[in-house]
Amino acid sequence: MIPFRHKLTIIASLFISNSVIAQDPFVDEAKNYIAKATAIQTTWDGPTTGPKIQSNKHIIFIASDMKNGGVLGVIDGMKEAAHHAQWKLDVLDGAGSVNNQLSALNQAIARKPDGIVIGGWNPNIAKIPLKKAVKNGIKLTAWHASPKASALDAYGIFYNVTSDSDEIAKLSAMYAVAHSEGNAKAIIFTDSLYEIALRKAQIMQETLSKCQKCEVLELIDTPLADTSSRMPNLTFSLIQKYGDKLGYALGINDLYFDFMAPSLRSSNKTIHNISAGDGSITAYQRIRNNSHQLATVPEPLNLHGWQLIDELNRAFANEQPSGYVTPAYLVTHENIHVNGGDKNQYDPQNKYREVYKEIWGVK
Repeated sequence: MIPFRHKLTIIASLFISNSVIAQDPFVDEAKNYIAKATAIQTTWDGPTTGPKIQSNKHIIFIASDMKNGGVLGVIDGMKEAAHHAQWKLDVLDGAGSVNNQLSALNQAIARKPDGIVIGGWNPNIAKIPLKKAVKNGIKLTAWHASPKASALDAYGIFYNVTSDSDEIAKLSAMYAVAHSEGNAKAIIFTDSLYEIALRKAQIMQETLSKCQKCEVLELIDTPLADTSSRMPNLTFSLIQKYGDKLGYALGINDLYFDFMAPSLRSSNKTIHNISAGDGSITAYQRIRNNSHQLATVPEPLNLHGWQLIDELNRAFANEQPSGYVTPAYLVTHENIHVNGGDKNQYDPQNKYREVYKEIWGVK
């Protein structure tokens, strides 16, 4: 029989232990952060002035990989905006490899366009041809060429359009913290081919480390271009390795979860998948159906396409970049019906199309 004083000691220890868990301030911080990031976005916070549209421009978008849903969303936005600007837009596919991306860039330069967009790949691999493009008077912009939205002077890039990748990565990890009540045991998927992907993975890892009882089980570097062949077997291996301890998977892109879901279904395993990027159609469908994806932090891809046209127009007019950075937004099952979610995309209802057309003086 346990002496009464020992019972008091045990009860006190349990109370202290439970208090420590309940008092982790980072969990409440995460919940407040999520509440703000899931709100409907209806107010335009971007530029309201700029140059009128420069006429008769030919631009070429060089995609990192046309299988990437984020790239396709940006192209769709550019097509819309280029139509209103009455510009000619061509698209070349980098097909997910350095050699193909360099080949596409050289093809683009040979066509002598007015502008080129680096669409989601690292310009560090193309310093010499980019210098040639600048020397030939071609204006350069980029999307996702760097983790930061800014001019990339080292490559002659007028402006790199992107959301704040640090905020996107932080938001995905914060949701794991909030959803798990501070108990997330997670793996993180990244792709070292892309600087922005490595940075996102680092931020997710750092964010989870601030949670007292959360844990990063493994950081996995696996190419986005090979997800269809790698993810099914890799998913089975991770389930066998970690069992029920594995509760969350964070990815730098929804593409990982496209090919993870079938393995999860066949093994009858639930993992809460959260993506820090893009917000693909299939991701929206999974989130809507509560089927092997908990959330995504999509970027306003169509808006980014319009912004790319606007930044190029500013470059053609010899003006400064707009400096606009779109805010991070979290899509969950609860808010998927707003901000374009009915069309399986994140499209802020802030009238950005009307604003850009008014700036440019077009219909």
